[in-house]
Amino acid sequence: MADQPGDKPFESVEEVINRFGEHGYIADRRLATTVYLQSRLDKPLLLEGPAGVGKTELAKTLAEATGRKLLRLQCYEGQDESKALYEWDYGKQLLYTQMLRDKIGEIIADAPDLSTAIDRIGEQDSLFFSDRFLAARPLLEAIRGDEPAVLLVDEVDRADEALEAVLLECLAEFQVSVPEVGTYTATTPPYVVLTSNNTRDLSAALKRRCLHLFLDYPDHDRELEIVRSKHTGLPENLAEQLVSVVRQLRALKLRKAPSISETIDWARTLAVLGADELGSEVLAETVNVVVKYERDLHQALDVIGHMADPNRDIPHQLPTHGHGHGHGHDHDHGEVDGREVRAAKDAPGRHDDSYYGAPGSGGSGRRPTGGQGHRSFSAATRRKS
Repeated sequence: MADQPGDKPFESVEEVINRFGEHGYIADRRLATTVYLQSRLDKPLLLEGPAGVGKTELAKTLAEATGRKLLRLQCYEGQDESKALYEWDYGKQLLYTQMLRDKIGEIIADAPDLSTAIDRIGEQDSLFFSDRFLAARPLLEAIRGDEPAVLLVDEVDRADEALEAVLLECLAEFQVSVPEVGTYTATTPPYVVLTSNNTRDLSAALKRRCLHLFLDYPDHDRELEIVRSKHTGLPENLAEQLVSVVRQLRALKLRKAPSISETIDWARTLAVLGADELGSEVLAETVNVVVKYERDLHQALDVIGHMADPNRDIPHQLPTHGHGHGHGHDHDHGEVDGREVRAAKDAPGRHDDSYYGAPGSGGSGRRPTGGQGHRSFSAATRRKS
């Protein structure tokens, strides 16, 4: 297949690494080899892994590095497969019908009966169900378009099985069927990148049609290299410390671990503040850049002083809430020992069994023994007795 204008294919694995690097994406050899094979074999690439490891960014960089147009289909629960393929522009059809009303009248003017008039109008269906009234969505646009493209099917694990079935036809033959018109087959197959955060298992049929690559959080050196490449303005020694802090945060049982892009945001935040050292105070003041849930924030604050300097045994001070949420907490946020705070958080019954990450939340059915709701439960028991 001859190269299309604007399409710059890769000649080697090393070229993938170099061209991705020119666009700010640090690719290791395994990733670069997979991308190179995708471009040579015309096979879709399925990227799986936790959120925030660079799956979507890889597709964007692939489009930039090859000079191809990026088409993005964002998947979500309950998505109608027609929204991914095409829609009929009914408003345009109606407008044309009104404009051609006189002409339609001429066609059926001498029809002897209603059935004949309907047949004559039916013969004109192809005029009103044609490309002229077809509003292409990302899948169809990638298949029938003349311009080489990168098709990003983002978070395919959130799509319903019906959309997954449509994808099978598209990925197997690079073609899409429109019942009213016919089948479109790609003259220039797009580079297809599918991403999944593993919220559900994808079908074996879908995986079989794709090259597969699992992307995990990078090791310390590679993440530091990524932060360097973004020119955050944070000094080298602080960037190295920050990457270590982020990696320790990911080791906690957080609802959402910090992503690579959030590490970069944190580095830029600290650079803007003019931080000259990563003490526990500046980390605690800015940790909300990477930790986005209140429960996660408390976990991070409990240990962040020791993460900044493991050799220091300092009393840890949690900031007061100060936002009037009315939870009715009775605990003191003054200076306390960090281990006592963690022990209090892990006390059985502090939250009911449905609370995210609460002890015994795996459906043990145990009645809460204290904490929120305990007094009301006890009062109800006394009333019954």
